[in-house]
Amino acid sequence: MSQQDVHRILVINPGSTSTKIAIYRETRPRLIKSIRHPAEDLDRFEKVVDQYSYRKKIIMHELRKEGAKIDELTAVIGRGGMLKPIESGVYEVNEAMKRDLRIGVMGEHASNLGGLIADDIARMIPGARAFIADPVVVDELQDIARVAGHPLFERKSIFHALNHKAIARLYAQHIGRDYESLNLIVAHLGGGISVGAHRKGRVIDVNQALDAEGPFSPERSGTLPAHDLVKVCFSGK
Repeated sequence: MSQQDVHRILVINPGSTSTKIAIYRETRPRLIKSIRHPAEDLDRFEKVVDQYSYRKKIIMHELRKEGAKIDELTAVIGRGGMLKPIESGVYEVNEAMKRDLRIGVMGEHASNLGGLIADDIARMIPGARAFIADPVVVDELQDIARVAGHPLFERKSIFHALNHKAIARLYAQHIGRDYESLNLIVAHLGGGISVGAHRKGRVIDVNQALDAEGPFSPERSGTLPAHDLVKVCFSGK
């Protein structure tokens, strides 16, 4: 493989309190770094999207400090954000996607910054392209999984799709099987928790992790008893 054919990829994963970055040469990591953001820094911004310039500046500073050759990058890939529901996969960033990320078409989340920053950095590099992968709105639910306990409500698919898919594929590789041939239960344990049923490469059922459906977690209440919750809402407490 010639030097021109080698892919050098910058990966950007914005989270609620940190931004993780990595540089890969093909599949081999050359740099992995987690940048913590003090609460007092983030509290200055009214909306998550307002953190855009702040986070991009820090990313560029860290890359230069580590001696990364930014002009040699062939692709920049960001964590996918709150877009309209789409199937699992890798998507190239375009103007429609950036518009939806900026306005928060499905809500505000730090992951909305991934595609925006990736696109901005890629535009600085001749020939580089920007992508997102497996955003939090990946929706592969079977129809019965959308049914909730009341006709006014429908269950939605918002979960840690990127980590679910990555660890499922890693496990499949470990046992010498294809992810698309397996039936798995995958749990993401973080500030939020999501537990998904994976059938032949599709997540057919999963708790809606953004709005605290499912198990409680370090930063989510989890599903609460509906009657008790309604009483508290009208209690004045």
